[in-house]
Amino acid sequence: MKFNIRGDKMTVTPAMKSYIEEKLTKLDKYFENPEEINTNVLIRTRNLEQIIEVTAPTKRFTLRAEESNEDFYAAVDLVVDKLERQIRKNRDRLNKKFKNVEELEFNFDFDVKKEESNESLIVKRKNISMKPMDEEEAILQIELLNHDFFVFKNIDEECVSVLYKRKDGNYGIINMK
Repeated sequence: MKFNIRGDKMTVTPAMKSYIEEKLTKLDKYFENPEEINTNVLIRTRNLEQIIEVTAPTKRFTLRAEESNEDFYAAVDLVVDKLERQIRKNRDRLNKKFKNVEELEFNFDFDVKKEESNESLIVKRKNISMKPMDEEEAILQIELLNHDFFVFKNIDEECVSVLYKRKDGNYGIINMK
């Protein structure tokens, strides 16, 4: 893998950079041509926590993980473990979807533990009626329901919108036109 490591409002030391590169090269075994993948690593801090965000775009999909910890090295270990779990968990699904695709860039010749190979299933389906409302009313609804997201018919944008709660406590909105 090629690495683009940068710090947001902080300086990345050579020791930090080499530790990240050392840990992320563990993922090379999952790719056919790891040298063609440009991995972006963003390091930032929030209060006492070190936040590591890793994005690895391939031709067909993008791997992304974010972890935080008070210890920088622990945060790096956590994010690498998370990426490895994502790859292992979705191995069978990726293999089925891209079975006949030549340029997948993925190596499926690794073993998966039995408990990791279980496919995710839809276990609940819910039908809702969308009442037209503005974004302020949607924020009120998300707070009253104590949910992470809320789907509504946005009267301001004249579309269906998804309001979601971000990790920083603010809100994001996705409009579907």
